[in-house]
Amino acid sequence: MSDHTADPFAPTVTSLAAALKRGDVSSRELATDCLKRIERAEPALNSFISVTAEQALAAADAADRARADGRAGFLTGVPLAFKDIFCTRDVKTSCGSKMLDNFIAPYSATAVQKLDAAGCVSLGKTNMDEFAMGSSNESSYYGAVKNPWDLTAVPGGSSGGSAAAVAAGLVPATLGTDTGGSIRQPAAFCGITGLKPTYGRISRYGIIAYASSLDQAGPMARTAEDCAHLLGAIAGHDPRDSTSAPHAVPDYAAELDAPLTGLKIGLPREYFGDGLDPAAAHAVNEAVKVYESLGATVRDVSLPHTRYATSAYYVIAPAEASSNLARFDGVRFGHRCDSPEDLIDLYKRSRAEGFGEEVKRRILIGTHTLSEGFFDAYYIKAQKVRRLIRQDFLDAFDQVDVLMGPTSPTPAFDLGAQKDPVSMYLQDIYTIAVNLAGIPGISVPAGFSGARPVGLQILGAHFSEARLLNVAHRFQQATDWHRQRPAFAKEIV
Repeated sequence: MSDHTADPFAPTVTSLAAALKRGDVSSRELATDCLKRIERAEPALNSFISVTAEQALAAADAADRARADGRAGFLTGVPLAFKDIFCTRDVKTSCGSKMLDNFIAPYSATAVQKLDAAGCVSLGKTNMDEFAMGSSNESSYYGAVKNPWDLTAVPGGSSGGSAAAVAAGLVPATLGTDTGGSIRQPAAFCGITGLKPTYGRISRYGIIAYASSLDQAGPMARTAEDCAHLLGAIAGHDPRDSTSAPHAVPDYAAELDAPLTGLKIGLPREYFGDGLDPAAAHAVNEAVKVYESLGATVRDVSLPHTRYATSAYYVIAPAEASSNLARFDGVRFGHRCDSPEDLIDLYKRSRAEGFGEEVKRRILIGTHTLSEGFFDAYYIKAQKVRRLIRQDFLDAFDQVDVLMGPTSPTPAFDLGAQKDPVSMYLQDIYTIAVNLAGIPGISVPAGFSGARPVGLQILGAHFSEARLLNVAHRFQQATDWHRQRPAFAKEIV
């Protein structure tokens, strides 16, 4: 259990849904309270790019009418926010980039549409690393997001604004995206729960693409129970997304309380080597003891190709990014340079002015790896390594039910501390392989390194989200790490 003081006033999606159902509070009251918190917090936190107060209050009123008419569902009236990578009709969708600073989306992403249909109330769009490229939320055109646990620290990335907003109590939940750890790592840094589902479990339609074979949306909230309810609302096949899986959507909340007797846990030895923060290692080991007390058994396993994951990822992801970002050319939408001399000048200057340094770096890497003479040497070889990494996980899940380890090798680092790109890329060393394999993973709060949270990562076989959520939920029933709140959150009440 925690030696920090748990905050009894830490509303979750589940508790707010129950309060709305009882009539203890209205959706308008919740939305108004959240908007006030955002107003008080944002000068210091910078977790939002756009706050849509007028639309939020209108949606809250509609939710209250639906409840009065007996048309309310579980999530009706619950406030949340979206990472600014989800197209949201009539709202700026910037991807944290100057390139899209003037882009108003003409339609909403499928995930946004589904939560709107469920009656959720969107308060706005959260800050992020530009085009989801980063591990610290320092590459945003709108400035760095601060970690509410320590305003001198990063919140993680690229969904750092989403994680910080939940940790600070501005909203009970957000949607983020995870291409190489961008839900799980900021969830760990900010002491919240973040779920990266199986690739294809949630439609990518309307999510501005970074790397199409890796990107996956997922919920970020205080608890696994909250994530279960949100996942149930947004999962499912979408004919508008050819990579969307045609699997039935189970009731993710139904088995949350299932006992863990007989659960087989694997500890990948590759996740406990040099570079792992001692406090993070201790937190994982203590978490494993909790699971053993709940009836689980533990064994060591190996994922031998893990050491190649970072290299393979930073060939495949930039290659896909160079293709996906080619559409931002100053012609159809987005930033356009002033007074171009000709079409080529328009392309060059619009892209040079619109993209930040990290995005340019990855476009150049990707273009290089796809070019003649390097395609076979880099891109094809990286895809072969990807297949080996996937097979490592398949072999491991023949032996165990879930894998556990640290989400990140360190807790949140200081703003500006990572001076070179390679050091930043290595922050995702434990999360990248999961995206390459397409399996689901969840990060839950499991302790602290000093005053900064650390996360426990739990991984499962393809489409085993229900099991992962059950395993995470039972841990949260036995511990109170997920109930911890930073002093910053209490100061803005």
